[in-house]
Amino acid sequence: MRHASADNETVKNNSLTVTDLFKICTQCERLGKKDIGVRIPRPLGNGPSKFIPEKEILKVSKVDARTIFEEAFSLGRLDNISLVMGFHPQYLESFLRTQHYLLQMDGPLSLHYRHYIGIMAAARHQCSYLVNLHVNDFLQVGGDPKWLNGLEGAPQKLRSLGELNKILAHRPWLLTKAHMESLLKAEEHSWSLAELIHAVVLLTHYHSMASFTFGCGISPDIHAEGGHTFRPPSLSSYCVCDIANGNGAVDELLADQQVLEVSGEVEVLMERMKQLQECRDEEEASQEEMATRFEREKSESMLVTTAEYEECVPSRDVSRHFEDPSYGYQDFSRRGEHVPTFRVQDYSWEDHGFSLVNRLYPDVGQLLDEKFQIAYNLTYNTMATHQGVDTSMLRRAIWNYIHCMFGIRYDDYDYGEINELLDRNFKVYIKTMVCSPEKITKRMYESFWRQFQHSEKVHVNLLLMEARMQAELLYALRAITRYMT
Repeated sequence: MRHASADNETVKNNSLTVTDLFKICTQCERLGKKDIGVRIPRPLGNGPSKFIPEKEILKVSKVDARTIFEEAFSLGRLDNISLVMGFHPQYLESFLRTQHYLLQMDGPLSLHYRHYIGIMAAARHQCSYLVNLHVNDFLQVGGDPKWLNGLEGAPQKLRSLGELNKILAHRPWLLTKAHMESLLKAEEHSWSLAELIHAVVLLTHYHSMASFTFGCGISPDIHAEGGHTFRPPSLSSYCVCDIANGNGAVDELLADQQVLEVSGEVEVLMERMKQLQECRDEEEASQEEMATRFEREKSESMLVTTAEYEECVPSRDVSRHFEDPSYGYQDFSRRGEHVPTFRVQDYSWEDHGFSLVNRLYPDVGQLLDEKFQIAYNLTYNTMATHQGVDTSMLRRAIWNYIHCMFGIRYDDYDYGEINELLDRNFKVYIKTMVCSPEKITKRMYESFWRQFQHSEKVHVNLLLMEARMQAELLYALRAITRYMT
């Protein structure tokens, strides 16, 4: 896990911050009011994330990921999601390359269809950040503004994706080949296999992106609704023109940085990893015992409740882009109902999904595979302040726990390790972010791994995002494969 510490030195008054603590200097006031009559917008909030101190993100953007951010600009936009992902430049590069290919390069779907599908997917989780982003992009590529009045204004071909979007986002284990057949064999407005693969990849991409957006507390971009204000700022020694002058970051003057730490949390986790490794070396559990441990963990994952919060009705701007708002996540085995376990040995991304995607949407399978691999294998051999740590056991436990919640089993994994490595607060955070990300709060983000760095928590969110996307893809691609055979 990555160790990205913030600079402890006091920052001088000639620095810039992206808070609302600026005053307007005399020169800017004269230009704004008298000479050109242009009002200058200021960012609302304290940086790209509501959860992560701005100074840490800006420090990373200056050093580690500068060339990657330049690439993001070349691809059209540097948004707050990219800034937060900048903690991990290797992943960010792969993510930007994949997303650019999905949205901009040659493919089965037209550009405005791609952005509209992104809107539909993000809306299922009430993610106004992503919805607003793609509403703008949809219009820029020539999309019909009437489609944005509501799903009923979109073509029937897109409206027919609503059921697939709904099930993929909330209960992907219910997908069958019949769902795919209804799209591929529609009398009118049918989808080709290549178009459906493209749509499925976009839906799963933006469902998982909604998880990351909420999990990292991403703030609206300055150009977006809710991301800026023209209100006169509070008095301080900083002016908005300092942004253009290239000054550095200052401490967030009003931020409360007191973080409750649990003494020895990291050391306890490292000791458990060591003990589990020793147990692995001494004896290996039988296949029967491994299967029993999976079923036990799967059952226990159903008892982990997502965060409690006051139910909020989606705003009209979001809810107009999807149907059946009452449909949401439910555990895949309730009231005695049984859904067969999805065995990766029978259908896996590596052996089945990858080749299907690459055959029908060339190069995308390779791009997705690289992104999955980078997220899964990413390590800096650190845990909080400890160096030289092998984190592979912990990363695998996180990934496999997410797949376990979706009923996906790896025959060669001992699911008994999950309870040893993931405490209840962490499990609640994982389940909420993956299944109901709109419920994530700053308190939940702060409640797990309280001694770890923010960069390590962002790393966790990358794992959760990619594991969720792969789980959704597995169910959708298996259903398509069954239709084809």
